Amino acid sequence: MDFDAFVSDIREHHWNVYGAEVYWHGCLIHAFGDTRGAHEIYSVTKSVLSVAMGIAKDRGLIGFERPVTEYIPPEYLAGVPARRKEAWEKITLHRLMTMSVTGLPFRPEGDDWLEFSLGVPIPRPEERAFHYSNISAYLAGVALTQAVGKDAGRFIEEEIFAPLGIEDHALGRSPEGYFYGASGMRMSVRSLSRIGLMLCEGGRVRGKRIVSEEYIRYAASALQTNREGGYGYFFWKYRDGFSMHGKLKQRCYVLPKQELVITFLSDLDDPSPALTESMEKHLMDG
Repeated sequence: MDFDAFVSDIREHHWNVYGAEVYWHGCLIHAFGDTRGAHEIYSVTKSVLSVAMGIAKDRGLIGFERPVTEYIPPEYLAGVPARRKEAWEKITLHRLMTMSVTGLPFRPEGDDWLEFSLGVPIPRPEERAFHYSNISAYLAGVALTQAVGKDAGRFIEEEIFAPLGIEDHALGRSPEGYFYGASGMRMSVRSLSRIGLMLCEGGRVRGKRIVSEEYIRYAASALQTNREGGYGYFFWKYRDGFSMHGKLKQRCYVLPKQELVITFLSDLDDPSPALTESMEKHLMDG
């Protein structure tokens, strides 16, 4: 592992990487830049939501094979036309969390995102193919709120952030006040690393169980195929581990077999894989 070479690449190519950390066997062995300041993590929010969903599932509060309509406030369902409601009744939480509902727009719009989302026509509800949409994660967050009987954001703060000592966070919300499970969360490199370390340790932190190891193993497996290699419950399959992704190259790679966690937060609107390739070359394959 040549962390200095990775940092050299960041500087040479002027990649806007805020900070990076590498943990091995649970210990911080390398750090670069700002690891304490909170930054937007975009779709890494989905992975945090997945952990919260796993906690609720472990407690028997939610069923992933149940239709999402069972977790939608009745006043919203009352306004959905019968044929559209019938289509949504065929969509389970498993389908939402594996991004296997085709035809959804990329994101919700308007002044009431729940009304907008339920108003989306689903012409082929039985079709299962990878289709990335923030609406899937948003609806999963709404379902979590209904299942646990409290705001999903508050549930995440109490059940994940508090035991991990994460205080430098902010949560995104929809116009009608629901936790926006798809994006909008802010945290530091250090805090995201703590989540990665907890997952690497099979769902424990300092001996305290946060989420079951069984859930992590299943959620981080390739439940839905795609061109990137596979998608689980809001986690990306990566090598023999998994990763959490944000759109501007916010990343946390978790490799339990190697007891390795690599985290970096960036603001890099560049489709090139160069940053990832540098990380792999110098931190994993070197």
